[in-house]
Amino acid sequence: MTVCAHCGQAVAASPEERAGSDGGSEAESVRFCCPGCAGAYHLVRGLGLGSYYLRRTLDPATRPLRPDPDQAVINYAAHGVADGEGRGTSALHLMVDGLHCGACVWLIESVLARQPGVVKARLNMTSRRLTLVWRDDEAEANVLVAAVTALGYRLVPFDPLRLSQSERRNEIQLLRAMAVAGFGAANVMMISVGVWAGHSEGMGPDTRTLMHWISALIALPAIAYAIQPFLRSAWSALANLRTNMDVPISIGVTLATAMSLFETMRGGPHAYFDGAISLLFFLLIGRYLDLRARGRARSNAEHLLALAATSVTLIGADGRAEMVPPEQVRPGMVVLVATGERIPVDGVIRDGAADLATSLITGESLPTAATPGERVFAGTLNLTAPLRLEVVAVGEDTLLAEIVRLMEAAEQGRSRYIKLADRVSRLYAPVVHLAALSTFLGWVWIMGAAWQDALVIAIAVLIITCPCALALAVPVVQVVACGRLLRQGILIKSATALERLAKVDTVVFDKTGTLTEGRPEWLRGLGTGAGEAEANLVVAASLAQASKHPLARALVRAAPLSPVVAGVREIPGSGLVLDTPKGEIRLGHRRFCAVPESLATTVHESPTTTANDGGESLELWLARPGQPPVCFNFSDQAREDAVAVVDDLRRAGLRLAILSGDREPVVATLARRLGIAEWRAAQSPTDKTTALAGLAAEGAKVLMVGDGLNDAPALAAALVSMSPSTAVDVSQTAADVVFQGRRLAPTLETLMVARRADLLVRQNLALSIAYNVFTVPLAMMGMVTPLIAAVAMSSSSVLVILNALRLNQNLKSHRGTAATTAATTAKELGDERNTAPDRRRPDPGCARSGRVPVGG
Repeated sequence: MTVCAHCGQAVAASPEERAGSDGGSEAESVRFCCPGCAGAYHLVRGLGLGSYYLRRTLDPATRPLRPDPDQAVINYAAHGVADGEGRGTSALHLMVDGLHCGACVWLIESVLARQPGVVKARLNMTSRRLTLVWRDDEAEANVLVAAVTALGYRLVPFDPLRLSQSERRNEIQLLRAMAVAGFGAANVMMISVGVWAGHSEGMGPDTRTLMHWISALIALPAIAYAIQPFLRSAWSALANLRTNMDVPISIGVTLATAMSLFETMRGGPHAYFDGAISLLFFLLIGRYLDLRARGRARSNAEHLLALAATSVTLIGADGRAEMVPPEQVRPGMVVLVATGERIPVDGVIRDGAADLATSLITGESLPTAATPGERVFAGTLNLTAPLRLEVVAVGEDTLLAEIVRLMEAAEQGRSRYIKLADRVSRLYAPVVHLAALSTFLGWVWIMGAAWQDALVIAIAVLIITCPCALALAVPVVQVVACGRLLRQGILIKSATALERLAKVDTVVFDKTGTLTEGRPEWLRGLGTGAGEAEANLVVAASLAQASKHPLARALVRAAPLSPVVAGVREIPGSGLVLDTPKGEIRLGHRRFCAVPESLATTVHESPTTTANDGGESLELWLARPGQPPVCFNFSDQAREDAVAVVDDLRRAGLRLAILSGDREPVVATLARRLGIAEWRAAQSPTDKTTALAGLAAEGAKVLMVGDGLNDAPALAAALVSMSPSTAVDVSQTAADVVFQGRRLAPTLETLMVARRADLLVRQNLALSIAYNVFTVPLAMMGMVTPLIAAVAMSSSSVLVILNALRLNQNLKSHRGTAATTAATTAKELGDERNTAPDRRRPDPGCARSGRVPVGG
C-alpha cells in the first residue's frame, strides 16, 4: 500500500511498486485514490502552492481532504450579501469542514486570493469561519467557492446575524472584569507588601494611612467594576426569594471593602482592599472558565449544513422562476426543486419523477421513487431529476417543524437536570450566612468585643468560606475535559453533559450514518472471474456516471477512471438506459432489467450476498444484449472501528441497543455482525422516543447516538446524546456532544473522560468541604484576618486547579484500533460493572424474532 498524494489516504500500490521497482520519475510515482484528488493536487501545484504538501500536518481524526462529487448542491450565490454602500461588492460567510492545520488556512486563503475579483478572504482556524468578499462585476460566489470545494473542503453558508450574541457579550464582560480585577489585585498587593514590611520596620501611622488611601484609590474603582456580574446574579436571586453562591460573595466583598474604607478614614491599622480585590479576581477566573466550558463547542457545531432551505425557487403564473425566501411561500404555490437540492416544503409532485434520499427523515438507507401525485416532505434530498411541487405546508406546518416540536417537548424533561455545583450551593449559601452572623453576634454578645472587631472577624468568616474553590471545582474540570476531547474532534455543547455521561449504563445507536457510513459501497467478488468482474464494473460505472443515485455513485467510486458515456437516460425509480446498435444496455433494479426469477434466486443464495440478508440486499443489475445479466451487490458498510468499539463498550458492562428506521432484515444483519442483541427496525421518531421512555422507566441511564432528522426527538429525550458532525443541523442542535471523523471511537473516549471528570469533580468538592471544615472554626475564633482568609481561599483554588489537570494524565488516543483501549476503558467505567453482565443483557435468541424488548 502507498498513500494518496493529496488526501493522504491509503491506495493500492502499482504492480511495479509491488515488484520493488523505483516507479519511474517523481511525477510518475505520485499516486491518487480518485480523480478528485488528482484534480485537487494539480490545481494546487498549478497555482504555485505546492509547498502546502510540505507544511501541512494531517489529523487522522478529521475528515480526509477527498473531494466528494456526491455532495449536495448548494447555491452559494443566494447567501451572498451586498455591501449596501454602492461599492459593488458582496460578502459571504462560510463554515469550513475539513481543516487539519494552519497550512489549510494558508492554502484556502491563497487559492481564493488568486481568484479574479476577490477583495478579502479571511479564515479563522479556531472558529473555522471564512469571510469572503468579492467584486460583483468580476466574480460569482459559486465559482469562487468551487475553487475551495475542489480541494476537498466542505463549505456551508451561515448568517452571522443569527448567531447568539448574548453569550459573546457575557464572555467579553467577564474578560474585562477579570482584567480589571487582576490589574487592581496586582497593584494593591504591591502596596500591601510595603505596608507589611513597614509594620516591622516602624512605619508611622500617617505613612500607613497614606498607603491605605492609595490602595483605596486603586481598589475601589476596580471592585466597583469587577463585582457587577456577582451583584446582578445575587440581586436576581434575592428578587425571586432564593439564594445562590453569588449572595455571600457580594456580601463578603462589599462588607470587606466598606470596613476597609471605614478603617482608612479613621486611620485604623487594618485595611483589606487586597483581600477583596484578590477574591474577585479568583472568582472571575472560575466564572469565565465556566462560561467557556459551556460555549466553546457550540459555535462549531451550531451552524453546519442547514436542512431547511434558505431560498426557494418559485414558479410564477407566467412560468418564470424566481428565488424567494421560504417565509414568502404559501400553500398552493408551485416550486421547482432541481437535481441535488433539498425539498424546502411539504408538497405534492405535479410534474416529474425522481429518486429521493429520505434516510435523514426515515432512516431508510435506500432512496425511494417519487412520482406525480405523491406527497413529499421538507428535508428530503432530490437525487435524480427536477421536480415541480404544489406547496401543501410551509414553516410550522411541515413535517420538519413537527419533528422539531417533538424534540423540544422531549427536551423539557432533560432540562430539569441541575449541575452538581448548583445543588451543593443551595445548601452552601445559607450555611455561610448563618456562620458569619453567628460569629458576629457571638463576639458582640458573648465575648463583649467591639462591633468593629466583631465585624472584621465575621468578614473573615465570609471570605474564608467564600466558595471560590467550590466555584472552580466543576468548571475547571469541564474546561480540561472539553480541551482533551476537543483535541480529538469531540465537541461538548452542554454544561451538564459530562455529568450526565458519567451516569450512563445503556447506549442506544441509530443505524444509518451512525453505526454505518451512511452510503453504500460495492461488494467485490460476485462469483465471476476477476477480469470479467472488472470489465463488467467499468461498463456499469460508465453508465452510472450520469446518475446521482447512491448505488450509482458507489459504482463510480469503485471504478473512478471509467469513461463517461454520452446518451445515457435516467428513468427515476427504475434505472439507466443506453441505446446502442446492438440494443439497450440497462442498469437498474431486477424488474427493470428483466432478470429471470430463477437467476435472481441463484444469485441471492450465493455466499457473496449473505451479508446483505438475501433478497433485502442492495443491488443493481446490468443487462446487455446477448449477455447474461450481472448483479452488483452493495452494503452500507459499518464504520471501520464499529466492531471494536461495540466490543469495548460491551466489555465495560454497558447495555447496547439499536433503534433504526431502516428495514428489519438490514437492521438484523448489522446487529448480528456487531453482536448487539437488542434492536428494533422501522422506527418512527415517535417510536424511538417511546422506546427510550420505556428504558428510562426501567431505570436505565441512556446515551443516544444518532444523526438523522428522525433521531432528533430521541436525542432530546435521552438522558444524554451524541451526534456525528455529518448529522443534520436539527440533530446536532438536540445532541449534547458532536464528534468529527469517520470513526465511532469518540463514543468510547467521551464516556471514559466523563467518568474520570466526574471523579475529579467529586474530589474537588471534597477538597473544598475539607478546607472549610478546617479553616472556618479558626476564622470564627478570631485567629484569621481577612487577608489571611483571602490567601487561604486562593490556595484552595490553586489546589483544585492542579487536581483538575490530572485529567490530562495518561491520555490515550482512540484514533487507532479501539480494541487496544478495552481494558483501560473497562477500568475507567467501573470494573465492578463487568462482573454481572447477564442481568443487563437479554437472551440473544430474541433478535431472531425481530421483536426485541428495547424499552419494554
